[in-house]
Amino acid sequence: METAMPSPISRRSLMIGGLTAFGALVSPYCGCAAEMANLPEDRRRSLMLALEEMEPRYDPEERMVKSSVSKVGYHTTLSTGSVHPTRESLTYAAALLDSGGEKFHQRAEDILRRAISLQDQNPANKTYGIWSWYLEEPLDKMSPPDWNWADFCGVQLLAAWIGHHDRLSGDLAKQVRESILHAAESIKRRNVGLGYTNIAVMGTYVTLIAAEQFGVPSLEEYAKDRLRRFHAFILEQGTLTEYNSPTYTIVALAELSRTLLHLRNEEDRALVKEIHNLAWKHAAIRFHPPTRQWAGPHSRCYSTDLRERKNYLAFLEAATEGQKRLSNDDPLPLGLDYYRLPIHCPQEYIAYYARLDEPRNVIETFAKGKTPVIGTTYLHPQFAFGSANLADFWNQRRPFLAYWGTVEKPACLQLRFLHDGYDFCSAIPFTAQSKGAALTTVLWATNYGDTHPSLDKVKNGTIKAKDLRLRFEFGAEIGELSLPASIDPQKEIVATDRKIRIIIKPLSGRFGDRDYRWETGGDGEKRWIDAIAWAGEERSIDLPNLGEAHLTFAFQIAPKREPAISFSSAKTKVEGGRLKTSWTIDGETLGLECLAKPDALNILRDSFKG
Repeated sequence: METAMPSPISRRSLMIGGLTAFGALVSPYCGCAAEMANLPEDRRRSLMLALEEMEPRYDPEERMVKSSVSKVGYHTTLSTGSVHPTRESLTYAAALLDSGGEKFHQRAEDILRRAISLQDQNPANKTYGIWSWYLEEPLDKMSPPDWNWADFCGVQLLAAWIGHHDRLSGDLAKQVRESILHAAESIKRRNVGLGYTNIAVMGTYVTLIAAEQFGVPSLEEYAKDRLRRFHAFILEQGTLTEYNSPTYTIVALAELSRTLLHLRNEEDRALVKEIHNLAWKHAAIRFHPPTRQWAGPHSRCYSTDLRERKNYLAFLEAATEGQKRLSNDDPLPLGLDYYRLPIHCPQEYIAYYARLDEPRNVIETFAKGKTPVIGTTYLHPQFAFGSANLADFWNQRRPFLAYWGTVEKPACLQLRFLHDGYDFCSAIPFTAQSKGAALTTVLWATNYGDTHPSLDKVKNGTIKAKDLRLRFEFGAEIGELSLPASIDPQKEIVATDRKIRIIIKPLSGRFGDRDYRWETGGDGEKRWIDAIAWAGEERSIDLPNLGEAHLTFAFQIAPKREPAISFSSAKTKVEGGRLKTSWTIDGETLGLECLAKPDALNILRDSFKG
């Protein structure tokens, strides 16, 4: 039996007169009930917009919001259909409480009771303290459960508690308090690695604030120690290990801002402030104002074209105090959470969001170690090009990424490796970059992931495949893009779009007893240049016994008005089981030295020189 959905509330009815169908706004913007009315008017309007957009998705029968199944390809075993997500429902509940309307206060309480009932609160269970993604898929059906849900859901429960615990009816305040503590204990039990930046920050927030709010000495001891270890780790690394992520750098900045909003201890606040300022520098120096895109490389990313994530630009607009007009939306689409945060980019970094008058090169070590991870980003007034010296091809990675065009019509180029049409983690790229030029070699790991770095490891070094290909994928505004109709891998491959010229020079390509085959293609939205290792009947591929398997190319992106670069000095050879490549450009030599055949990931990385 279908339940009638409430009719959507129009934006006009929301905005008229400063009072809305949700009631007079009340918010925990300043962290305590007495000061909730201090939410600025622009943030008030952001909240109202977010609530209006969520209204049609509320399901009163299940007392949760509805959505479609996530397409990420892991954790959930569901692939299609309508579901009721726990995290989004809790986020909606906290925002409804902030709206102040009595009708929607009751809705928020209904959601809180329903969502809390879905948490595993049994300390004897491995999944203690977490939630499943969806009502329709219990924890024991997930593949595997996502322990991050203790962090994400704990944040939203704290938002409900801090602003509204004195207004919750019956025993609900007690239920919220207990649920937060279960989540905090789960976070403590898991004790996630400090390099998992956004979850390290978020879990520190949940445990610190829960300990302060509820006076739990053992939790406070853990949380303070965790903050100090994370602070020391970040300062020793000098940057974020989960580097330059349009998605998760913003999550980290949001959670650091949230921590500064709610944390009382001044000594702890000073540590958080230092991390907060460093994270803003890390984000700002790679922003490309001519296209209004976040230049690569990205450790994690869900949308290569930043226009598809309006809340990211809205976040940056709010943080830069509206000085740079990064978002054209009014009110800012800050969603159901960020409207309540005091988001501030330090003044010294705001200029990076304004304009780019001359080229700038940014080189940063993202992770130190025997083989450090180094990112290079070249920001030119007409394009941006970024790469990581070593990475993988997880679908959230952007290890080789270029942007060009304008704010209104940006275009992008993303390097991918596809296994039967899906991004293949075990194809491993190594890159040396100088400004707009790069050398890249792609190798194969025998013990790494398929669709995810850790959740579906390749077994016994063997995969089954109908199709394996490296793809140079062009997207966004590419109506004027010109690609060659056919490709001769012995020659340079030239693509042009408006004022930009891109050249790819294949240097080597072996896949066992086969050469890579090159072709162009497209699907109406995107176009591509592919280097194909295999396409045909499904076959079993024994990676350790494949023999030579590598692909190397030279690359340049530059304005058309500049003379074409020479690739004549780009050479590659296999010697003693190692693939050696070099290319001299304007007196500078780029070099790569790698294994020439598949091996374990750590061996591939440890043997890399570049």
